[in-house]
Amino acid sequence: QVQLVESGGGLVQAGGSLRLSCAASGPTFTMGWFRQAPGKEREFVAYMSRSGGSTRYTDSVKGRFTISRDNAKNTVYLQMNSVKPEDTAVYYCSAGALVTVDPMRVGYWGKGTLVTVSS
Repeated sequence: QVQLVESGGGLVQAGGSLRLSCAASGPTFTMGWFRQAPGKEREFVAYMSRSGGSTRYTDSVKGRFTISRDNAKNTVYLQMNSVKPEDTAVYYCSAGALVTVDPMRVGYWGKGTLVTVSS
């Protein structure tokens, strides 16, 4: 059982930046981020394999968000730049053996951290 703990959420103005962190209790293969806005389904944001050789972003964040990881610390990061009000959501850290954009196939979830972007 892997436990994930997110941090770094908060209130930010549109155009600003925020960095999310997620620490895992042990080594994992794929780590990533999903988000869920009020009244909407959970959606994929980004993932990175352990080696970093497989990385993927959803189209709406390409060029603005960057995922990275520190395997020595079992931690994944999401650098969010040029944020928009539509980025407002609870951001969930994900981890597991599969490289996937399907939330139903994620092995482990964090409890989430709220990101609010004001206009």
